[in-house]
Amino acid sequence: MKNTESTKTGATPLGQPSSKSNFLLGNVCILLSALFWGVNVSFTKALIPQWMSSDGISAVRLIGGCALFWLASMFVKCDRIQRQDWLKLVLGGVIGLFGFIYIFVMSLRYGNPIDISIIMTLPPVFVVLMEVIFMKRRPSWLEYAGLAVSFAGAAVVILGASSAHGGSGNILGNLLAIASTACFAFYLVILEKPSHTYKPVNMLRWVFLFAAIPALMLVPGLQREGIVHAHEAAPWLEIGFILLCPTFLAYFLVQPAIKYIGSELVSIYQYLVPVFASISAVIMGLDRLRWIQVAAMVIIVGGMVLTNIGKKRRVASHGS
Repeated sequence: MKNTESTKTGATPLGQPSSKSNFLLGNVCILLSALFWGVNVSFTKALIPQWMSSDGISAVRLIGGCALFWLASMFVKCDRIQRQDWLKLVLGGVIGLFGFIYIFVMSLRYGNPIDISIIMTLPPVFVVLMEVIFMKRRPSWLEYAGLAVSFAGAAVVILGASSAHGGSGNILGNLLAIASTACFAFYLVILEKPSHTYKPVNMLRWVFLFAAIPALMLVPGLQREGIVHAHEAAPWLEIGFILLCPTFLAYFLVQPAIKYIGSELVSIYQYLVPVFASISAVIMGLDRLRWIQVAAMVIIVGGMVLTNIGKKRRVASHGS
């Protein structure tokens, strides 16, 4: 019915990035998700290893998130999944979601939160690469320039982190973070079309179910986690936030964001994650902000602005 009303009023049909209201809504959704993910970096680091292991946090997020989405689906009318979309949901859950969360949490076991969060700005590079190779899309030169600038900023962080902290552990954390960003980019690309078809709860309950299946291997040993015997409220509040906000609400908001502004622009908002992560990490006393990190973030955000402008111009030219 909304599509009919949009046609009658002469507005752009629902789901098209060129609609101003939908474009704004999509940006707001992914901005909130970026905020949750940024704070999640610091909260996850605060739990490892004193209160929880990386396997324990991954299991709680994936299995707990699955339970929350299936519970929420009881209050929403869900359409039947079309046969041609099942493989996308399976791959999006197992590779995109499980791979991203598991490897990301593992990276925080070895690396520091600010550096890891800045490395997490790389999904746009992988999204564009996947779309150029598999979907034959051709970004504008301004988008390529923005991605190159942002990638340069991420490279500065990786090199600066290695020289500042040293050690094979920090390098391993950086490499794991890069691998997790590739998984997240795969998640954005493969689920872009289903995001236009299904309601967020309907699609995500299945994606989280397929991600929760391999996460069952992480369940043995949860009873030995330090948080089980904790008498402090802080670790319980932190894991509660991680489960509700960056896992349930953030992924719930990502789908309408993909629907309204596309996977490329959604992935670009990863550039704001280190800003929120740095602020929360410094406040919590988990890390110290260095000038090279600030410079890298400025470069990365500048690249995000260039890419956003290029995206808008390309969409506008196609619309005209």
